Amino acid sequence: MKPEKTTEEAVAVLLSGGVGVLPTDTVYGLVACATNQAAVTRLYALKQRERKPGTIVAASIDQLVDLGIKRRYLTAVEPWWPNSLSVVIPTGDLLEYLHQGVDSLAIRIPKDEKLQNILMQTGPLVTSSANAPGEPTANNLDEAYAYFGDKVDFYVDGGSMAGRQPSTVVRIVDDTIEVLRQGAVPIDENGRIAKS
Repeated sequence: MKPEKTTEEAVAVLLSGGVGVLPTDTVYGLVACATNQAAVTRLYALKQRERKPGTIVAASIDQLVDLGIKRRYLTAVEPWWPNSLSVVIPTGDLLEYLHQGVDSLAIRIPKDEKLQNILMQTGPLVTSSANAPGEPTANNLDEAYAYFGDKVDFYVDGGSMAGRQPSTVVRIVDDTIEVLRQGAVPIDENGRIAKS
């Protein structure tokens, strides 16, 4: 039996240190509050991740700054948000439990209103696609439950997300945009968001 929750119930569980599965702006994600080290550590253990940190999603630049990310790293990419576009930025020696020693994190400010509403209540979340290592991302709650069962505290149903793409991931190196993964927001060869 899936421990299905409403969005409001999920927010309460996250704020109390829980880990769960909910629809993000792109695909179903395994999520935990970024400020809760124990919850983040548990999320990474569920995904069997070492030195491969998840993505930080936040409601605003201010939330990211409050988390400890330097505003100067965010200024250049702020015009791209909100969007399903994750940007890998340096973190320095801050937030090691989040970045797992790689000294950078992928971050984004999503456009999705439901996710924005959650983030305004929880603060930044760490998210990683809802799947076991090397397996396809869950398209619905049944698939997510097959991966995680009762190892997570809640599931929020967003219906089928089949055909949805993960976020586009980019990194800025010497003012040049390097596309690490093409996804929901296409980037052209000049490093601009392609016209759809």
